[in-house]
Amino acid sequence: MADLSMREAYGRALAEYGETNPRLVALDVDTSASTLSKFFAERFSDRFFNIGIAEPCMVDVAVGLALGGFLPFINGFASILSLRALEQIRTCVCYGQTNVKIAASYAGVSDFKDGATHYSISDLANVRALPNMTVIVPADAAEAAAWVPLIAEYDGPVYLRLSRAGALPVYQLGTKLEIGKGRLLRQGYDLTLVATGTMVGRCCVAAEKLSAIGIDTRLLEVHTLKPLDRELLILAAEETGAMVTAEEHNIIGGLGSAVAEALAESVPIPIERVGIPDRFCLTGRDLDKLMDHSGLSVENIIAAAMRVMERKR
Repeated sequence: MADLSMREAYGRALAEYGETNPRLVALDVDTSASTLSKFFAERFSDRFFNIGIAEPCMVDVAVGLALGGFLPFINGFASILSLRALEQIRTCVCYGQTNVKIAASYAGVSDFKDGATHYSISDLANVRALPNMTVIVPADAAEAAAWVPLIAEYDGPVYLRLSRAGALPVYQLGTKLEIGKGRLLRQGYDLTLVATGTMVGRCCVAAEKLSAIGIDTRLLEVHTLKPLDRELLILAAEETGAMVTAEEHNIIGGLGSAVAEALAESVPIPIERVGIPDRFCLTGRDLDKLMDHSGLSVENIIAAAMRVMERKR
């Protein structure tokens, strides 16, 4: 599954899960060929609803279906779901605590050809501030697929953040995933890298390079941004004394903010945050180059690690 994009892995997993759960329904907004909810539509045309280009309406229809006993997955672009449909998500999904799953595709800068208006660089800040919302950010295609049955069987609103593209493969098939419990990917005692989403793979590369120059680097994957695994973070802070966070998101309001908030209340340590430095990004012709230009390169992670180690000393 490493060869698949995250959206394709998700789309195929949703269709497969539809075979086992007749209550599952999928909704889209004329973007099923992009989100790849079309795989579900092709198998279960009677359980697929194309609402048209109307994301707020899609949320409301999904709420009605959930109240009627169905299990709705809504599909669309993260940039639009987390902005245009945010009021409906807040009031009808979160406030009402309805069992709606939000598959937010084309997240981060993965819609690289369409420019800043289509990038989703503030969605995590928007949705993690909503009470009753669970926020999941897979690291790669295989993990995205593995989350589908787990969030389907979880009772409550879930925001699943999906890249349009692939990511460096890090998830091993069969590895246990649990909402609210991060994963220790590498042990180390000098420094902790904490990553979410597509930045997990880049942090794996950075950790290897740091260890090669004598910095014993721990690596954590925080796939559940909310609820945050505070216990895992506190232990890493106590044992390593320095931390770097990395995310494909604005530096404000996402993983770095969540980690800093948690540790400021418990184990204050030096933290450096790698993310998009509070600016709109350029249009790109290549996703990897755009991510590098946006401050998300392996070199950016290593530079942040060196800064935080100096602060630690």
